[in-house]
Amino acid sequence: MTGMWQQVQPCLPQLAINPDDWVRQMMAWHFNPATGSPFWLARRTLLGFDPVRDIGGVKDLARFGAFDSQWLRDCPVQDLIPRGFAGQPHRVFETGGTTGQPVRIVDFVRGRYDVAIYAAFLAARGHAQCGDVLAMTPSGPHAYGWFVSRLADSWGGSVHYIDFDPRWVKRQPDSGADSYIEHLLDQAELILADNRVQWLFTTAKLLLRLCLRRGRPLADLGLKAVCTGGTSCTAEEEAVLRANFLRGVDWIDTYGNTLLGHALQSGPEDDGDTRSYHLPPPLGLIRVSDPADWTQTVAYGQRGRVVITTLLDDLFIPNLAERDSAVRAAPTRHFPWDGVSAVAPLWMISPDSEVAGVEGVY
Repeated sequence: MTGMWQQVQPCLPQLAINPDDWVRQMMAWHFNPATGSPFWLARRTLLGFDPVRDIGGVKDLARFGAFDSQWLRDCPVQDLIPRGFAGQPHRVFETGGTTGQPVRIVDFVRGRYDVAIYAAFLAARGHAQCGDVLAMTPSGPHAYGWFVSRLADSWGGSVHYIDFDPRWVKRQPDSGADSYIEHLLDQAELILADNRVQWLFTTAKLLLRLCLRRGRPLADLGLKAVCTGGTSCTAEEEAVLRANFLRGVDWIDTYGNTLLGHALQSGPEDDGDTRSYHLPPPLGLIRVSDPADWTQTVAYGQRGRVVITTLLDDLFIPNLAERDSAVRAAPTRHFPWDGVSAVAPLWMISPDSEVAGVEGVY
């Protein structure tokens, strides 16, 4: 993957900007009455400091305190739109609602940034960007399905969709959830059976269920790559998939969600056996904190709570303590910044956590 960032920077020059410089640019954008959103302009008076004057770089972002995602749940969509984008086309996306009422965001540039980064990542892994796609991904108001559509548009591929509402499965008892997953797999297998697609996009949990249900390698379907997103699977599940079902098919995994974006996967070809996920700065920052104190970063190799900061023209979220735990991963040769590995829901690792949720298809 040598030269990955050199490949992507011509179409996304923001990746070449020093993170501290980018932070200052984002403060000037989000807190300018002419360009900022009503949400952040209203909160500016409550901060107790001047973000344009007092936030000089990444370390200063801690002054914003912990971000409460409830603010985005309660906020009218129009208040989330930066005035600098007024009148421009956009999308409204929502989270899956794992920990409560869904969180809303607006997308003016986020989707374009995500596609540029991911397309360069695929090119760096040796994939000619061509072929048709099966999107076994959340649809409707969820960003993942839209992302797959935009990515395939970048190379002129056709996308085959299934109906997929991740919130419905969480409303079912255990037996009902299993039945809904079977409904998703039924739809996907009808498309896969005709060898119409070369790419499969889905979640790691659904990939495992699909493989176990078929009982045969995916390469016999004509697939050249499987791309998964959401929360990564366990090491044991990964070993089963690679040993029994994914020979001859490239598996490209990311860790992410609607608010975080896509943390890209490293692997043994980077610096060893550990598979880790890295969010490219300056557009996003990811770290692993002490579960009892989000301001304190744990040592490399230690488990803690994932804390993210999103720094986009259309989405500024500082210091959001995520619902996930992870092990802090060191920078690698191709990803020269911190990452995370062994991602798992926080309540599975810390039963006494204040965060609770229902795992569905992620």
